[in-house]
Amino acid sequence: MKKLVIALLTAGLALGAAAPSHAIDFKAHGQWLFSINYGQHGTFSDSGKTGYDGSEDEFEPRSRVRVWLDAIASESLSGQVYFEIGKSIWGRSSASGSQGGAALGADDTIVKVRRAFIDWMVPETDLKVRMGIQVVGTPYAALDGASVLQADVAGVMLSYRFNDMVALTGGWIRPYNDNYSTTVNNTSNYMDNLDMGLIALPIRGDSFKLTPWGMYGAIGPNTFRTKTTSADSTFGKRINGVDGNYFYQGMFPLWANVSGVTKSNKITSYGNAWWGGLAGEFTGCSPLRVAAEFMYGSVDWPDDESMRRQGWLAAAVVEYKLDWVTPGLFGWYASGDDDDISNGSERMPYVAIDHGMPHFGSTFAGSDQNGLERDRVIANQLSGTWGVGFRLKNMSFLDNLKHTFLVALWGGTNQPGIVEELHKKTGGDYMTPNKTYTTTSAYMTGRENLYMTTQDNALEFTLRNSWKACENLTLNLDASYIKLFIDTDDTWKHSHTGGLQDAWNVSFLMNYSF
Repeated sequence: MKKLVIALLTAGLALGAAAPSHAIDFKAHGQWLFSINYGQHGTFSDSGKTGYDGSEDEFEPRSRVRVWLDAIASESLSGQVYFEIGKSIWGRSSASGSQGGAALGADDTIVKVRRAFIDWMVPETDLKVRMGIQVVGTPYAALDGASVLQADVAGVMLSYRFNDMVALTGGWIRPYNDNYSTTVNNTSNYMDNLDMGLIALPIRGDSFKLTPWGMYGAIGPNTFRTKTTSADSTFGKRINGVDGNYFYQGMFPLWANVSGVTKSNKITSYGNAWWGGLAGEFTGCSPLRVAAEFMYGSVDWPDDESMRRQGWLAAAVVEYKLDWVTPGLFGWYASGDDDDISNGSERMPYVAIDHGMPHFGSTFAGSDQNGLERDRVIANQLSGTWGVGFRLKNMSFLDNLKHTFLVALWGGTNQPGIVEELHKKTGGDYMTPNKTYTTTSAYMTGRENLYMTTQDNALEFTLRNSWKACENLTLNLDASYIKLFIDTDDTWKHSHTGGLQDAWNVSFLMNYSF
């Protein structure tokens, strides 16, 4: 299979070449993922639904294929193109919505380019440049993934190593531009760009790592508008696509585009977004490892203070590596909303979390390792929550077989008074702890799957089993359960929760990689 993939891709590139070139070394890589999930109450509710949630059955098999090709001219010049097929739920047609294309006939066009970039070095220097669609992420240390940005995005990134200890990385990315379409005053594609700059200074020693970093973004007032008439000027209309939904949830306060809550339709100036953080770990007392990170972020809109979102997040982990297991304690705390709607949100904003795990392991509550299993039932990211937990990582009693057990207590840092304020402001019972029962997607702006106040908690249990069957094949079997403790008597007394239920899921994953 590997030789066939290389042959086909090489032949395609050769046919497209118009002139002879130097010899290129092609290296193909691939990943076949197949999963079977069985679970209930993925939205923490039954509400008459017979499936896992509103769009999936309790039992769902699905698959995804990734193939990427490196074209290497030399150590100072190379390129990569990365294709993806799926993820596709078996039996679902493309007409049925997302994750479709695997119904009878399986003839939907679902191949997409995930990355396409070149790497090159400036001649006579050690400056490395990456240009094109690539994965870009903010630094992390305690958590298993970035908390502000980690996604595929178009841009130019540069890196330079001063010596064995100090390096510098930075660049410019353009997440959105030219998506604004209107018939009013011929202003299509006007002030609809989002441009961001990122810089990080990794410092490495024999027993420590330390990375200060910062990021700034300018958000055009029409970046998330689809204005077709003078009357339709609502800000915050969601751009289709997974990363568009992350931005919709992570960059705005609650109900940022709902009339009577904010003045988003009056936004006419660029918004300013910035973050600063510090991530580090200490391994000088090996096998003891201590890691921590702190970050602060802000999004301000000159036209309306109620559209502002700003806050912070801190996390830490302490673990001790033994021959057969690595036990560890972890915890985090993030700022939460107060009960004043007019001053915006006090939760830390984030751009998109499409790779990695902004938690302490591949979990049901947070994001998984492979993007194919059921996950994120509580949140894409940890803003507005606190938590403590314990894990036994990579337990091994037999060769090639590992187990990880995690238990974590989640809590909310949002003031419960904000729920009552939104109820009074709108005159409706639209705010619910689980977003499923909102009447329109407008009420999902600026919130996670489970919005928790200081009166709410969730207890998570996860067991992951991973067996390396052979050199290129890994089989995983995971089981997860989340027990809810939601204050329905007082905080959520006006909400139509539909009967809150505990969520659980069992997942089998087959991963063939080369």
